[in-house]
Amino acid sequence: MARFVLETVIAAPPALVFAASLDPDLHVRSMARYGETMIEAPAGNRFAEGSTVTWRARHFGIPFRLRTIVFDIDPPRGFRDRQLAGPFGSFLHEHVFEEHPRGTLMSDRITFRSPLGPLGRAVDALFLRSYMRRLIAERNAALVSEIEGRGRTLTA
Repeated sequence: MARFVLETVIAAPPALVFAASLDPDLHVRSMARYGETMIEAPAGNRFAEGSTVTWRARHFGIPFRLRTIVFDIDPPRGFRDRQLAGPFGSFLHEHVFEEHPRGTLMSDRITFRSPLGPLGRAVDALFLRSYMRRLIAERNAALVSEIEGRGRTLTA
């Protein structure tokens, strides 16, 4: 299993960062560079306990579909999502939000495994782990920009 933790400080209260992180439209905007879209959106266009969504994106010039479920929602402390179907052997993303002197410490804890046994483990170690880390960092930079910039109108 490949793992990494990415921590980001956002100048906003945890409840606001938590709510923004459950906004599928904000997620789509943050991943626009990869052409990420929702094929199947969650009910009410908001993630809630048990929400599923099917994403379509292009990475390495290859189109991918990923179906995920959101669970263990604990406002405003965190939630998790995991792959139900898609390109990974397994994928789990834990979102944790904690108070910080400058606002919120948002921690992304990612655990994944590529398919194809030893070949997949080599791909994870040599390439995919760093790629996924950069992808989540890009998403977080967009989230920071949205919340700290024009996103001040977001509400928890």
